[in-house]
Amino acid sequence: MDRRKFIASVGGAAAFAAMSAGDKADALEHAMAQELDSIVVKPGLCTTYGIDQKPIERGRKRDKFFMMGHDPRLPRMSDKPTLIEFYKKRFGSVQHMLQSARLAKLNGLPETTVLACLLHDISVGGLIRSDHGYWGSQLVAPYVTEEITWAIKYHQSLRFYADEEVGYAYPEAYIRYFGEDFVPADYVANDAAYAKNHKWYMTARQITINDVYSFDPNVSVEIEDFEDIIGRHFKQPEEGLGYDNSPSAHMWRSMIFPNNFL
Repeated sequence: MDRRKFIASVGGAAAFAAMSAGDKADALEHAMAQELDSIVVKPGLCTTYGIDQKPIERGRKRDKFFMMGHDPRLPRMSDKPTLIEFYKKRFGSVQHMLQSARLAKLNGLPETTVLACLLHDISVGGLIRSDHGYWGSQLVAPYVTEEITWAIKYHQSLRFYADEEVGYAYPEAYIRYFGEDFVPADYVANDAAYAKNHKWYMTARQITINDVYSFDPNVSVEIEDFEDIIGRHFKQPEEGLGYDNSPSAHMWRSMIFPNNFL
C-alpha cells in the first residue's frame, strides 16, 4: 500500500517513529486488510459464511450481473500464470514470506528450505488463513518436493511449541494475539508431536525459526531475489498455474478469479 497513506493512518511520522517494531507490523497488517476490503468483496467463506450478506430479493429484476471471469478491480493475470506473477498480483503478506526466505538464505540453509520459507504462508497470502499449513501444503504439492510439502504442512503446528535446543522460543507475538492462556487444539498438539519425531522435522522447524513476526522497515526484499531458486526447485507448469489439471489447479484458479459467483 502507499507508504504516505499508511503513515497518515497511524497518526503521522512522529507517531510512527515512536511505535515498536511489533506495533508497526500490527498496524500495517490492519491497514492492508482494510485496504483489501475496500478493493474486493470477500467470498462468504472469508467473512461469516454469508450471514452478513444482503438477502436476495425474489421477483425483482436484477440490474447487474454477478461477477464471473476477470475482476476489473484486480490486476489481470496472464493466460499462463507463474508463481512470481501470483506474488505480484494476488498475494498479500508478501513481505513476511520474502523476509522469512531472505533470513533462511542468510543463515546458509539449503535452497529447498529457503523455498519452503518463501512458500510457507502462501495460503494466508492468497487463499485462506485458517489451517493455512494444510491448505498451503496442498496448494504447492504438485510443484515441489515431498519434503517441502510436508514442512509447510507441519510448520503450522510446530510454531506453537518451543524447542530451545534448536533456538526456537514460543513467539511473544502469539501472547499478544491469542492471550497468555491460549492452548492449541488437540489436532495441532497431535501433529506437532508426530512431526517432532519425523525425519523432516528440522525442515519444518527451520520454517518456524526463520519466521518473522515483525517486518524490518529498513529491508526491502523482492520476489525476483529468489527467481533462480524458484526456477531450480518449483516445477512451473507449461500451461500456467491453474490450467495444468493438477490436483490443486482449482485452488490457483480461485485466486485468479476470487470473486466469481460460481
